Amino acid sequence: MSELVRVGVAVVIIRDGKILLGERIGSHGANTWATPGGHLEMGEEIEACAIRETLEETGLEVSDVSPLGFSNDVFNPLNKHYVTLYVVANGVEGEPEIMEPNKCLAWQWFGLDELPEPLFLSLENFLKQDKLHTLIDKR
Repeated sequence: MSELVRVGVAVVIIRDGKILLGERIGSHGANTWATPGGHLEMGEEIEACAIRETLEETGLEVSDVSPLGFSNDVFNPLNKHYVTLYVVANGVEGEPEIMEPNKCLAWQWFGLDELPEPLFLSLENFLKQDKLHTLIDKR
């Protein structure tokens, strides 16, 4: 396994009680469903990363980003270790589009009781913390 632990940022976007998920393609997490997000760049603020990655991946402009929690994920057999910082985007404008067709097949809205399978490992681990049910119930 690589000695390097990477930091990811995952953006939870909720609309009408549903969460936005994309079907990933490519080498890391292929054929799984995940929130928009990506790698935190050197010197980048977490909120700025969330805004940038969401725009790059979905075309959505988000604002009012706040922290939710994190997951600690070891991807075997890929030999990758990530700490993923979960944030929620409270301000969202537009409709999601496939901006990176080489990384995502589709964006869809799902209720927490109707999530697709399989989920991306970090999302699966984060959901075990049961923080999203509380958040969605408040909206």
